[in-house]
Amino acid sequence: MDKRIQIAATMLAAAVVAGCAENLGGGSYTRDEIRREQNVRMGVVESVRPVQIEGTRTIVGPAAGAVVGGIAGSSVGGGRGSDIAAVLGAVAGGIAGQAIEQGATRRNGVEITIKLDSGALVAIVQEAYEAFKAGERVRILSDGRTSRVTH
Repeated sequence: MDKRIQIAATMLAAAVVAGCAENLGGGSYTRDEIRREQNVRMGVVESVRPVQIEGTRTIVGPAAGAVVGGIAGSSVGGGRGSDIAAVLGAVAGGIAGQAIEQGATRRNGVEITIKLDSGALVAIVQEAYEAFKAGERVRILSDGRTSRVTH
């Protein structure tokens, strides 16, 4: 029975971590961004470069890992040895949980360098949901904090 609980806890932790991922593409808006006026600038894509967007770091991954590790560690030995194993399992699980969360939420992105109609060069990084090519005409939507590139 203990093995089934450990497997279920691990699967639950993975599902929670995967659920924390957010979309960072040009067509994704947070609830705070809706109904907010945006400035539009036009330009031509100069270059596109693939990049990695770092995964999230929340308390969810380490906490879930610590719980799973603590449960697994507590089943080792008996008495004081079980307590020590539970603590060590929780620490190791927390570290592993953080690594799993970062890996599960890491995304492929693109750095798009654009020559604006004004002559200025800008670069914007976003998730790789749309394909952009050098020479394409694009628009940049900016609200003062967030910018995105679209066709």
